[in-house]
Amino acid sequence: MAVSVDLAKALDKDFEDKSLKEILDASPAALAGITDAKAAALKEQLGIKTIRELGSNKYFAVAGVLVALEGKAG
Repeated sequence: MAVSVDLAKALDKDFEDKSLKEILDASPAALAGITDAKAAALKEQLGIKTIRELGSNKYFAVAGVLVALEGKAG
């Protein structure tokens, strides 16, 4: 099953044509809206050096689950 996702608006222009591995191995600054300074702060304060590490960080994962649950709570 092939999956197609348009990430053009989520990535800086330089990364729009990169492979998934290249994107995941890149600095979070490759994401649109994350500056080099913000990426440096993620590295310094949380030890997050790549998009892969950002996406698999347990704190961000828990926050994402909590936000998803917000709409389900009744």
